Amino acid sequence: MKPVETKTIGKYLIEILNDEDPENPRDWDNLGTMVCFHRRYNLGDKHNFDDPSEARDFLKNKKARHIVLPLYLYDHSGITMNTTGFGCPWDSGQVGWIYITREKVRQEYGCKRVSKKMVEKISGYLRNEVKTYDQYLTGDVYGFRITDEETEEEMDSCWGFFGEKYCMEEAESIVNHLIENEPVKTV
Repeated sequence: MKPVETKTIGKYLIEILNDEDPENPRDWDNLGTMVCFHRRYNLGDKHNFDDPSEARDFLKNKKARHIVLPLYLYDHSGITMNTTGFGCPWDSGQVGWIYITREKVRQEYGCKRVSKKMVEKISGYLRNEVKTYDQYLTGDVYGFRITDEETEEEMDSCWGFFGEKYCMEEAESIVNHLIENEPVKTV
């Protein structure tokens, strides 16, 4: 596997590589629930809705006032998802929603009332969940390998970083730790 980026710090070579078997972030403990409908892709979370209209009726319930964001998919030589939509009417469209019930917000955050400020905060968390899921869908998941160039020994490796920049930052942190803890050479 060819690295997507390399960097040498001192005697250590950092290689950033695509994670070819990343973990689906929808398998994590997420705040929101993604309800998606697509004829070719199995997207989002498992749910019990039979069709989009049933889900829409549940989510638009004014009495329950769920926090809901739309999910849009662009499908052209790969897929990508967001909550704001895409400009292409032929290869994109709404595929579902990400939501959280107000009851779950009150349970998770120990509040009696879900304020407007809390709704904005939770909406930001939901957008970040979609961003992470999009990174998974687009292959923006990486791992690193750190090698001592003098001995050719692999010093460390780790996988499952969402975003190349984040992966490099973590690898650099480990290299800096290795350098700080190298034994002092005496002459």
